[in-house]
Amino acid sequence: MRRSRTYEWQDPAIPASAIGQGTGLDLLREVAAGRLPGPPIGATLGFTLEEVEPGRVVFALEPGEEHYNPLGSVHGGVHATLLDSAAGCAVHSTLPHGMAYVSLDLSVKFLRPVTVDTGKVRAIGTVRSSGRRTALAQAELYDSADRLLAHATSSCLLFPAPGA
Repeated sequence: MRRSRTYEWQDPAIPASAIGQGTGLDLLREVAAGRLPGPPIGATLGFTLEEVEPGRVVFALEPGEEHYNPLGSVHGGVHATLLDSAAGCAVHSTLPHGMAYVSLDLSVKFLRPVTVDTGKVRAIGTVRSSGRRTALAQAELYDSADRLLAHATSSCLLFPAPGA
């Protein structure tokens, strides 16, 4: 049986243009509140930004068949994308006006399979340390029973935002 999925996204230049207008925390709070559009990858995979505070963010996803690999579980790339987003945005939430970041690396450990039966999963990102040019963050992926499904560490490069 064939299946299909349709989704929409908004212009990614809208939130990108807001980077130089406030702090990283301001921008992420605007996205979480729906006043700025989220990134297209969120629409593509179906995840949302649920919580934002300085140095900590939470993304959520309800796994579906569209996330599956050929073995019948959620593809590791979906886990990695959620963990990268959580770690990176945790760093972004600490940045002052006019600063941006990019992920330098991501190290992921997969601990449990995820399927549609797992239910909603949450990726919680936190900043571990931050300097003038780099930041280290971690992210953990949990199911609704708070079982750890995967975890990651990420290094991020900090730099002046273009146009700021």
